[in-house]
Amino acid sequence: MLGPSKPAWKNPQLLLVLALIFLCGALAGAVAMGAAFHHWPGGGRPSPSWREGGKDISLQRFKKELNLTPAQSEELELVLDDFMKYYQMLQSQMDDVRAAGKTRILRVLDENQKRKFEKMLSETQSQLFNKQLR
Repeated sequence: MLGPSKPAWKNPQLLLVLALIFLCGALAGAVAMGAAFHHWPGGGRPSPSWREGGKDISLQRFKKELNLTPAQSEELELVLDDFMKYYQMLQSQMDDVRAAGKTRILRVLDENQKRKFEKMLSETQSQLFNKQLR
């Protein structure tokens, strides 16, 4: 039993359990988001055409089909630039979350469990890749 001077939330075992729950949730969310985005064109990442001038093509199409004024065109170009920067930042953060989660999970596992975990990840990635090809 904890004494009155030590709140329950400072219990190291409780903090470890909460950290593991958070980590598993973050990892599951990252995997689920990755799987969900694989159904989108380009697998959830900006297509090469977008990065290689596709923004200009989209902007030209918007200008033509929406009859944008020059001021609207300028503003839309800024919006598209901001969107891509934001998207790339989020993608980078998701990659960091996945890597940190994997590293933390691997620290908890013994060598045999690590091999099984790596195999599980590999199988999951393979399944997602095969789904994407269909």
